[in-house]
Amino acid sequence: MFGLNSKPLNNDVASIVKDAQALLQSAKLLTGDKAEEVRNQGLLMLDNVLIQARDVQENAMDKGKAIVCSAGECVKKNPWRSVALAAGTGLLVGVILGRK
Repeated sequence: MFGLNSKPLNNDVASIVKDAQALLQSAKLLTGDKAEEVRNQGLLMLDNVLIQARDVQENAMDKGKAIVCSAGECVKKNPWRSVALAAGTGLLVGVILGRK
Protein backbone atom coordinates (compact mmCIF):
# COMPACT_ATOMS: atom_id res chain seq x y z
CA MET A 1 0.00 0.00 0.00
CA PHE A 2 2.71 2.50 0.93
CA GLY A 3 5.54 0.95 -1.04
CA LEU A 4 6.07 -1.93 1.35
CA ASN A 5 5.84 -5.23 -0.50
CA SER A 6 6.33 -8.34 1.60
CA LYS A 7 5.69 -10.95 -1.14
CA PRO A 8 9.34 -11.25 -2.26
CA LEU A 9 10.48 -11.46 1.36
CA ASN A 10 7.90 -14.14 2.15
CA ASN A 11 9.09 -16.14 -0.86
CA ASP A 12 12.74 -15.72 0.17
CA VAL A 13 12.04 -16.75 3.76
CA ALA A 14 9.97 -19.76 2.67
CA SER A 15 12.74 -20.83 0.29
CA ILE A 16 15.44 -20.50 2.97
CA VAL A 17 13.34 -22.39 5.51
CA LYS A 18 12.72 -25.22 3.01
CA ASP A 19 16.42 -25.36 2.19
CA ALA A 20 17.30 -25.45 5.88
CA GLN A 21 14.76 -28.22 6.50
CA ALA A 22 16.16 -30.29 3.65
CA LEU A 23 19.68 -29.69 4.91
CA LEU A 24 18.78 -30.76 8.43
CA GLN A 25 16.96 -33.86 7.14
CA SER A 26 20.05 -34.90 5.21
CA ALA A 27 22.23 -34.18 8.24
CA LYS A 28 20.57 -36.98 10.24
CA LEU A 29 22.74 -39.53 8.49
CA LEU A 30 25.99 -37.59 8.70
CA THR A 31 28.66 -37.77 11.39
CA GLY A 32 31.91 -36.05 12.22
CA ASP A 33 33.21 -33.10 10.20
CA LYS A 34 30.51 -33.38 7.54
CA ALA A 35 27.76 -33.14 10.18
CA GLU A 36 29.45 -30.07 11.66
CA GLU A 37 29.66 -28.45 8.23
CA VAL A 38 25.97 -29.10 7.51
CA ARG A 39 25.01 -27.78 10.94
CA ASN A 40 27.01 -24.60 10.34
CA GLN A 41 25.30 -24.13 6.95
CA GLY A 42 21.90 -24.49 8.60
CA LEU A 43 22.79 -21.96 11.29
CA LEU A 44 24.05 -19.54 8.62
CA MET A 45 20.74 -19.86 6.74
CA LEU A 46 18.78 -19.12 9.90
CA ASP A 47 21.00 -16.13 10.66
CA ASN A 48 20.26 -14.78 7.17
CA VAL A 49 16.52 -15.10 7.78
CA LEU A 50 16.82 -13.22 11.07
CA ILE A 51 18.83 -10.44 9.41
CA GLN A 52 16.25 -10.10 6.63
CA ALA A 53 13.40 -10.03 9.15
CA ARG A 54 15.16 -7.35 11.19
CA ASP A 55 15.76 -5.26 8.05
CA VAL A 56 12.10 -5.52 7.06
CA GLN A 57 11.00 -4.56 10.57
CA GLU A 58 13.25 -1.50 10.60
CA ASN A 59 12.06 -0.51 7.11
CA ALA A 60 8.41 -0.86 8.15
CA MET A 61 9.01 1.20 11.29
CA ASP A 62 10.74 3.95 9.31
CA LYS A 63 7.96 4.06 6.71
CA GLY A 64 5.30 4.07 9.42
CA LYS A 65 6.98 6.97 11.19
CA ALA A 66 7.26 8.87 7.90
CA ILE A 67 3.56 8.34 7.19
CA VAL A 68 2.58 9.54 10.66
CA CYS A 69 4.80 12.62 10.33
CA SER A 70 3.44 13.49 6.89
CA ALA A 71 -0.13 13.07 8.14
CA GLY A 72 0.66 15.30 11.11
CA GLU A 73 2.19 17.94 8.83
CA CYS A 74 -0.84 17.79 6.53
CA VAL A 75 -3.20 18.33 9.46
CA LYS A 76 -1.11 21.24 10.74
CA LYS A 77 -1.05 22.91 7.32
CA ASN A 78 -4.76 22.33 6.60
CA PRO A 79 -6.65 22.10 9.91
CA TRP A 80 -10.07 23.02 8.51
CA ARG A 81 -9.70 20.67 5.57
CA SER A 82 -8.80 17.91 8.03
CA VAL A 83 -11.86 18.66 10.15
CA ALA A 84 -14.10 18.67 7.07
CA LEU A 85 -12.60 15.39 5.85
CA ALA A 86 -13.10 13.75 9.24
CA ALA A 87 -16.68 15.03 9.46
CA GLY A 88 -17.43 13.87 5.91
CA THR A 89 -15.98 10.45 6.61
CA GLY A 90 -18.00 10.18 9.81
CA LEU A 91 -21.17 11.21 7.98
CA LEU A 92 -20.54 8.67 5.22
CA VAL A 93 -19.91 5.85 7.72
CA GLY A 94 -23.01 6.90 9.66
CA VAL A 95 -25.17 6.80 6.53
CA ILE A 96 -23.81 3.39 5.50
CA LEU A 97 -24.30 1.92 8.97
CA GLY A 98 -27.73 3.54 9.31
CA ARG A 99 -28.99 1.79 6.17
CA LYS A 100 -28.43 -1.68 7.60
